Amino acid sequence: MTLGRRSRRLLGTGLVVALGIAIAVGVLLWRPGKTSSWGFHESRLPVDDIPVSIAVSRDGTVWFTLEGADTVGLLRNGQLQKLPKGADSVEPLGLAIDAAGHAWYTEAPKQRISRVSTDGTIASFALATPVARLGRLTVAPGGEVWFAEASLVSVTQLKDGRLTRHVLGSLAPTAPMDAAPFGIAVSSEGHVWATLPNANKLLRISASGERTAFDVPTRGSGLGDVAIGADGAVWFLEIAANKIGRFAAERFEEFTVPTPSAGLTALAVAPDGAAWFTELRGHRLGRVHDGVITEYVLPRADARPFGIAVDAGNNVWYADLSGWLGRLDADRARAR
Repeated sequence: MTLGRRSRRLLGTGLVVALGIAIAVGVLLWRPGKTSSWGFHESRLPVDDIPVSIAVSRDGTVWFTLEGADTVGLLRNGQLQKLPKGADSVEPLGLAIDAAGHAWYTEAPKQRISRVSTDGTIASFALATPVARLGRLTVAPGGEVWFAEASLVSVTQLKDGRLTRHVLGSLAPTAPMDAAPFGIAVSSEGHVWATLPNANKLLRISASGERTAFDVPTRGSGLGDVAIGADGAVWFLEIAANKIGRFAAERFEEFTVPTPSAGLTALAVAPDGAAWFTELRGHRLGRVHDGVITEYVLPRADARPFGIAVDAGNNVWYADLSGWLGRLDADRARAR
């Protein structure tokens, strides 16, 4: 299947539906391509590679998932590698790194959650369902893995190999499937936050298990990713509304993205407190800091940034569906 056709398959389902819209293989050197904007560094992946989600470990290793591929990628010590995982990916949206540096990822076609180490060792955990539709995934400070299990309308925890499901259908009693989650994040206090796109709600599951749902002010906002800052503020995407939302002290704030119909796809909070996001249609990265949005035009006019992560040094990393990995240096990205 060609790069273009596989990209359209990814964009036609999953996240953009919410828009309404033990051996490493193929080691490559990290060679930044041409840049037309100061601070950007990009590397072209092999033909037909479509990077989707991206995450960075504490030691600086950059992990990424690949659509339609039976590998997971990583960038470490200046080398790009692909580790075999045994099955092709379809919408590999869930990816997070634990404290030991292992990458956890969703495998909906195989109805499982998997963990891979840098030496290629893989452990998988079956969901015990005939089908699976999975959103984002995160690792809690205590090491538990949480993920959005939309097919069961559940926010699900994986701990010590056991699954605990928090079924949410009662939050939308007239249409229980409308409570299906997509984005997920865990605060330092152990509170789990999730977005419920069709219900237009932000959900909190407290560390003690109490559930509270908050109605987002903009109706039909098309909720996507959610992320939590060091100050406890909860950030989220409003894809259909073209806004970035913030929830803190029981109060909502919403910030309109300057580029119309920007195609928001991913969100991450930096160590300096800024919230970063991708603009698939706008060919940009965006940053919210102190209520102000700043946009950064990517070096290529055909750029399609989809995944985003920020490392401990405040460098911003992104995965581009056109087949690129990129980094915006901290010197330019850091909020001032």
